[in-house]
Amino acid sequence: MTQTDPDEFAKSAAMDFARQLVRHWQEELGTDLLGAYLMGSLAHAGFSRRYSDIDIALVTMAGLSPQALDRLRTEAVALSVDWGPKVSVFWTDRQFSLGRFPPLDRLDYLDHAVALVERECVRPARPTLEEIHHYLRGAPFASWAERARSFAAAETLEPKDHKAYLRTLLYPGRFCYSWTTGLMGSNNDAVAFLKESHAAGFDVSSLECALQCRQSAADPDTLFPARKVLPSQIDACVALFSA
Repeated sequence: MTQTDPDEFAKSAAMDFARQLVRHWQEELGTDLLGAYLMGSLAHAGFSRRYSDIDIALVTMAGLSPQALDRLRTEAVALSVDWGPKVSVFWTDRQFSLGRFPPLDRLDYLDHAVALVERECVRPARPTLEEIHHYLRGAPFASWAERARSFAAAETLEPKDHKAYLRTLLYPGRFCYSWTTGLMGSNNDAVAFLKESHAAGFDVSSLECALQCRQSAADPDTLFPARKVLPSQIDACVALFSA
């Protein structure tokens, strides 16, 4: 990366925003907050100034009420109209028994999390490969497959759907990477893994093009014809999960 890389500038600005935001959240949560952490592409490789979320994990004593979670999200938008809507909150209690913290995100927390505030370090049990398999073949795959079929049947790509479409193109790589390795990695990691592993049935070319689009922060309109490979990507995932 060079000093003029726009994604690096954006990543630095996003991290500064996250630090400011967590200071506000500390005042809101008080001693109930055990730790706040950066996760996702802000904690490892692949941050996109256009397409990345700001993933923040909160470990608390007893979890968060819906009202408290709404207040935290409202504070994020109030602090920055640019960065606030990009904030994605992962939260749990000290036993990791409540909230929004599924197995892959627990892996991300264990392997990559960057502490913004830490009053007490709480580490959950590492998810097993069997747990990851059970999770991936459930709601994540079902939700992605539904979106993939919808995009495959679409006649046009609306600007509001650019981010969702690009993610839909990239997710087969993420599924294959995590299913096979039991790890949480970046889109870069997933595409590189798929190229090297030659996993049966996957269209790697569409993944490479989608990654290139993400890295250049471009509109994915030129990739709209790739929607036609999504049904076969679904089939490839099903075959992988059934092997």
